[in-house]
Amino acid sequence: MYFCKLVYVDKMKTIVLGIESSCDDTSAAVVCDGKLYSNVINTQSIHYKYGGVVPELASRAHQQNIVLVVKEALEQAKISFDDISAIAFTQGPGLLGSLLVGSSFAKGVAIAKDIPIIGVNHLQGHMFAHFLREKDEEEFIPKFPFLCLLVSGGHTQIIVVESYTKYEIIGSTIDDAAGEAFDKCAKVMNLGYPGGPLIDKYAQTGNPNKFKFSKPNVADLNFSFSGLKTSFLYFLRDQIKENENFISENLPDLCASLQFQIVDILLEKLSKAVKQTGITEITISGGVSANSGLRTKLTELAQEKNWTVHIPKIRYTTDNAAMIALIGYYHFLDGKTNGLDIVSVANLAQLS
Repeated sequence: MYFCKLVYVDKMKTIVLGIESSCDDTSAAVVCDGKLYSNVINTQSIHYKYGGVVPELASRAHQQNIVLVVKEALEQAKISFDDISAIAFTQGPGLLGSLLVGSSFAKGVAIAKDIPIIGVNHLQGHMFAHFLREKDEEEFIPKFPFLCLLVSGGHTQIIVVESYTKYEIIGSTIDDAAGEAFDKCAKVMNLGYPGGPLIDKYAQTGNPNKFKFSKPNVADLNFSFSGLKTSFLYFLRDQIKENENFISENLPDLCASLQFQIVDILLEKLSKAVKQTGITEITISGGVSANSGLRTKLTELAQEKNWTVHIPKIRYTTDNAAMIALIGYYHFLDGKTNGLDIVSVANLAQLS
């Protein structure tokens, strides 16, 4: 396959190609000297009719998409494989079959072009999505140390970030993640997949104080959303017994009330973390950071508490290779590369 190459490429530049394939988004991006030159994402639509991601279908779709996605990313950046200094890929956590597609492609490029390979923690990528800047974009990035509220479909964490390579998780979910709670509750209401954005949409016209659901009592800075999800399910079950049209007649209020409670849980723990650590530089990241209720309430809380808050651009909230390429760039500058024996891992606990 032929890739268009610039005639004049500065060989002194550090160019990292990033590959992201942890779930159902096939993505490739190019970062040059810390600046984003391209970020291409192909979202798999095949999962919508199943109400969730089907792992086997996801890995097959990654195989079909990855070559074309990488081709487009290189063309947008106006470079070829010959210009790349290193290739970074998502090592985990994620769906193992999907991860293997990305890692196998990255290893193939590394062997063919004799360049270093770098495995990246997917969640670390989300933590530093705020540091992504396009070629001519002005710098405005979080100052170390900062607190990161990472909220996605699979993870809900509070992290103290001290540098590009040093961070500590001080709070985490003990069961369901916030994004998972959104999606599962949406499924109960037959809203479709992914459910989080649909709940956010309907919540815009609803009354957030109309309904109350069970609020978890979890120690320290940890989260729990399983009880809230169960409370929501039982509430609907009881109401539907009385009125089979209850959901359709109360959809905006249901969505607004559910969203309000999830956001309240998140920000209550974040406030506690600020009090414990004394850190007032705050970021949010992950797919749920796109939620308008969370963004609005955090902005209001920051003004009240005099925090400095960094809210990501919507395009960087979902899974993307730009964040993987950026972390790979920082690792490359520090001389932290991996051998070809690096393995993909599904679980966060397996990552060093």
